[in-house]
Amino acid sequence: MSERLVILGSKGGPALRPGGPSPTSMLLEIGGRRIVVDCGLGVTRGLVSAGMALKSLDLVAITHLHSDHVVELGPLIHTAWTAGLQTLVRVFGPRGTRRVWTAFLDSMAADIEIRIADEGRPPLASLVEVHEYDEGEVFAEDGLRIDALTVHHPPMSDCFALKIAHAGRGIVFSGDTAFFPPLARFAHRADILVHEVMLEAGVDRLVARTGNGARLRQHLFASHTLAAEAGRIASEAGVEHLVLNHLIPADDPEIGEADWIAAVRPTWAGPLTVARDGVAIAIPPAADSAFGS
Repeated sequence: MSERLVILGSKGGPALRPGGPSPTSMLLEIGGRRIVVDCGLGVTRGLVSAGMALKSLDLVAITHLHSDHVVELGPLIHTAWTAGLQTLVRVFGPRGTRRVWTAFLDSMAADIEIRIADEGRPPLASLVEVHEYDEGEVFAEDGLRIDALTVHHPPMSDCFALKIAHAGRGIVFSGDTAFFPPLARFAHRADILVHEVMLEAGVDRLVARTGNGARLRQHLFASHTLAAEAGRIASEAGVEHLVLNHLIPADDPEIGEADWIAAVRPTWAGPLTVARDGVAIAIPPAADSAFGS
């Protein structure tokens, strides 16, 4: 299995617009494991488009319970089950994740029971373990480790950055957060930092389209990171590669890749990717990684 990070959904926020990208989800293939990070709307189709067999679904990590990060958790696992899933899926998420899963099972009970009886499928509930985590070590097995850091995304308190490490490589996902300097220490010398990002120039047009006015604008600036601030985190952390993701706004026709690059370059001079749905980034071999040194 090639080792790679695939951005399945690059958009911040749950709304969809014609021709626009999908909300947040990512696939990390490393150390023979397939780790889905966040399950925004479109994650299932994104995994299929990325060439992953759904029945090989392994680990799922949710950074927080905003809908653009978790709404397709249940449908993803159910669809994998209908595609032949026979092995255990472990889901790691903040407090409340178990309720999201059990409520989905309840909502689909008639379908699930019929498919078990009529199609001979294994009980879906028996194939899923949900583990609710807090800050610190989330998972460690066969050389793969996941750690969590509480970040600042008001009004949510259970919102986390995740660090996934294997064989001397480290990939860090910021989760949704306002500018949060401790994240630089958490991401120290990571091979890839995937950081959420907002472009101030497009916020007023975004607010005008959604119609939520000053309240939405206030939330965005209190809870998200401007591009230059994400560059500061990457520079202070000494990461190898910065990926701008969870773009706000992601579907403004007046904003292109060059605008994101121009906004981050004053604070970040290194390798840079502006996320788009389907983009894949190779994970470097351990010999080329400075992570952990």
